[in-house]
Order: sequence, then C-alpha cells, then structure tokens
Amino acid sequence: MKDLKDSATEIARETGTFLRDRFSSAHTIDYKGEINLVTEADKIAEEMITSEINHLFPDHDILAEEFTYASRGSDFRWIIDPLDGTTNYAHGYPVFCVSVALQKLDEIILGVIYNPMLKEMFVAEEGEGAFLNGREIHGSDTLRIAQSFIATGFPYDIREDSQNNLDYFNEMIMRARAIRRAGSAALDLAYVAAGRFDGFWELKLSSWDTAAGWLIVEEAGGIVTDFSGEEYFLESPGILASNGRIHKEMMDVVREASSIS
Repeated sequence: MKDLKDSATEIARETGTFLRDRFSSAHTIDYKGEINLVTEADKIAEEMITSEINHLFPDHDILAEEFTYASRGSDFRWIIDPLDGTTNYAHGYPVFCVSVALQKLDEIILGVIYNPMLKEMFVAEEGEGAFLNGREIHGSDTLRIAQSFIATGFPYDIREDSQNNLDYFNEMIMRARAIRRAGSAALDLAYVAAGRFDGFWELKLSSWDTAAGWLIVEEAGGIVTDFSGEEYFLESPGILASNGRIHKEMMDVVREASSIS
C-alpha cells in the first residue's frame, strides 16, 4: 500500500501543480451539456494521470471522467477526476482539486484529494485514518444541525429535471446555520473530513466525484450514506456525508423535503 499511496499522492501533486500553473491562462472550453463544461486542462490533466498509472501499474483498470478506458479485468481500478470544479476553473474561481481513488474489488482502499491552490493533500487508506499534509484529521464536534455549517451542490440538469436539489436546499437552509455551494464535491467531502464542514449532501454525482472523498470522510470518523440512511455505493443517486453527530438530523430534513415534493 505504501507504493500505491506514494504514487497516488505524487500523481495528484504533479497534476495539481500543472493545473495551478495554467490557472490564469486562457482556456479552450467545450460543452458536455448546456452548463456542463470541459476545458483543455481537464483533458491534459487526465492524460497525465492515466499515463503515469499505465506506466506504474499496467495491469490496473481505470475509470475517469473525460475518456473511456478498456477493462483489463483487474481486481484494482483507479477512479479519477482530473479536475473537480471545472466551471470554477474556467471562470478563474480558485476552488478546484484533483481526486484519485483506488478500488480493490468492491472496496475503496485509497483516496487522495489535492487542492493545488492551498497545497493541501488529503489522504486516506482503508483502516488507517485520514490525513491532511501528514496530520491526522477528524470530523467536527458539532452536535446539532442548527449550529452546522454544511455544503451542497446542484446537478447539471437542474433546468430539465425536477430532481434538482432545490427542495432539499429549501428545507436545509431553514435548519442549518449556513450552507455553501462551492462547486467541487470532492473538496466538500474532504472539508467534512477535516471538520471545516459539518455535513454535505448532493444528488446525481458520478463515481469519480465521490470515491476518494467517501473514504476520507469515513476514515476521519464521519458517516457516509445514501439519502435513506442505507449504505452508500458509487452508484447511489444521492450522497449524505457528515461528522456523524448531525447525520440523523440531516436525514430527517431530507425525508421531510421528500414528502413535501
């Protein structure tokens, strides 16, 4: 695991440094949907990561956001978001990250999230705790949702589908102290693990958005479930993550919002 962890952190650091150095440059922007952007930096960053993985671990499978990779039938699969927060990046808003996770069979065993603008490296190994720049981290001590600082996001099809998180947001904003929508689900999860946010919820995220952060939150002592409180899977339609202490209250709010809608 040490070789795997060292390789993942170095890959994330090198890719994040490339993104930071390119941050102030003009970007070529394409569209995967009306408001779903992709830049040339996303594609180059993904090529950097996958090339290095293919070099170091040629038998491993890869799942990534921008390109499709043929299955090799390996027990190991890297799950990659080369630039989580593309819209922020394209607009010069300095909130984005590189997310790299390693899955063995059905378990996420390694998660790395690197915020290049703050040079913060979040790392977790299964059963070994969660760390920020080498220092162990834990979720917050907040006990009630009324005192909570939580995060969320909205799906790219917000204009087309009524399952767009607005109903949950309307209920949650009346209960929490404050809500932030920063535009990077992976960073939101890392910040729950570090105790900066007390909780996070979102709909319709992809595997590469949550794989690394899911493990990091749980290794920091937090809880990650689906909206009903059942075990979270990468294919779950919604994710609810918290410090553990406000999890039930967050689920209660989600349940109430579901009954109203």
